[in-house]
Amino acid sequence: MKIDEIQIRVRYGETDQMGVVYHGNYALYLEMGRIEWLRKQGVSYKSMEENGVMLPVVSLNVNYKKSAGYDDVINVKTQLKNKPTAKIEFDYEITNEKGELLTTASTTLVFMDKKSNRPMRVPEYILKAIGF
Repeated sequence: MKIDEIQIRVRYGETDQMGVVYHGNYALYLEMGRIEWLRKQGVSYKSMEENGVMLPVVSLNVNYKKSAGYDDVINVKTQLKNKPTAKIEFDYEITNEKGELLTTASTTLVFMDKKSNRPMRVPEYILKAIGF
């Protein structure tokens, strides 16, 4: 499946009193990776919402291996897990500049109709954009 990578420099406000990235910020890093993965396939959250599609996270699993700290540059690797249906699943790896594995994670998001607030199948234009 397609893989994309982005780099993020850790900001001071993302760290705790110990100088390491606060654990809750990893969900934001995963979101950044996922949004860029979709954007590079030609799909933006903005365009999905304009077309009546929402994509809420219904599952988030994060495994912390090693800490990142202030001013570190981290690499977020995002990979589509399988062909989307009514849901889309991603796997992630976050590494530091030395290539050390910091975090592994996975998310599941569900395609939702904005008007009815009900689950829906992945729109055809999204399948085509991501190569299915």
